[in-house]
Amino acid sequence: METVKILDKEFEIFIPEQKIYEAIDKLAEQITNDYKDSDPIFLGILNGSFLFAAELLKRIKFPCTISFLKLASYQGTASTGKVKRLIGINEDLKDKTVIVLEDIIDTGITMTQIKKQLVGYEPKKIVVTTLFFKPEAYQTNDHIDYIGVDIPNNFIVGFGLDYDGYGRNLTNVYKLKK
Repeated sequence: METVKILDKEFEIFIPEQKIYEAIDKLAEQITNDYKDSDPIFLGILNGSFLFAAELLKRIKFPCTISFLKLASYQGTASTGKVKRLIGINEDLKDKTVIVLEDIIDTGITMTQIKKQLVGYEPKKIVVTTLFFKPEAYQTNDHIDYIGVDIPNNFIVGFGLDYDGYGRNLTNVYKLKK
């Protein structure tokens, strides 16, 4: 089994790149079918969603725009439970459908905060899309509209996900080796 060492931790392959692309293809098809006539704005949550957002947008079959919002809630391998808003939104979201793109949703605390902040911009609709979802860790009742892959509550890196800033560039997803 392929492993990688990042800083002081060892990770083993968990989701190969091909499976990730298959999930993104499926999400793009669903979103294209559902929103091709509504001129949505995609909103990627940095830093983790940058690869997912790029791959998804390449597969969307209608003209669209994208922007990014940067928040932080992780430290090391654990969520701090506190969300800091780092970079805001410059676009007018009033009466727009906003499709939020997250790399991963685990506790749901970050997404709840994002949605609370977005409501102030008066969008017509907020649509939540995540590449990875950890149902075992989920603590909120917020609806997630599109989920690429349900995963167990493992700490993962790769494809935009990191451990203290490292590992985002890995094309496969790796889980922390026990």
